[in-house]
Amino acid sequence: MKNIVFYPTSLGSIGIVEKNGSIIELFFGKEHKSIGCVEQETPLLKEAARQLEEYLEGKLKFFDLPLEPKGTDFQQTVWAALLDIPYGETRTYKQVAEAIGKPEASRAVGIANSKNPILIITPCHRVIGTDGKLVGYAAGLAVKEKLLKMEKNHVNG
Repeated sequence: MKNIVFYPTSLGSIGIVEKNGSIIELFFGKEHKSIGCVEQETPLLKEAARQLEEYLEGKLKFFDLPLEPKGTDFQQTVWAALLDIPYGETRTYKQVAEAIGKPEASRAVGIANSKNPILIITPCHRVIGTDGKLVGYAAGLAVKEKLLKMEKNHVNG
């Protein structure tokens, strides 16, 4: 069974989904397309919300939660590489492609990034264009920019 809870944050409503003791989704808004979710707070969802709140306040730099995103092997590889991008830093799609040993796969990395089901915790917002521009984010570029600025402001704190 999947449990879901919506939490108010400084960025708006965020939904978090847990299944079998792992976080499987984190998304913005109250619309959820998953079938079979029960709106029920579990200890894991409560802990995820606490960590998310501390992250948004600039107090938490590393999430410590069991994650189980659903995706292809390639997507899983990309999402794992995103977890290695340090707080307050960015990487280009090309750098992520190189990090996973597929230097010609920048576009595929971008597509995998866009399919990331666990926003913020799996920090796809830390991936930018080669020219340094912010490109693509499921919650919009304004949110991506806020997250990156918040991290830069708290990187030494």
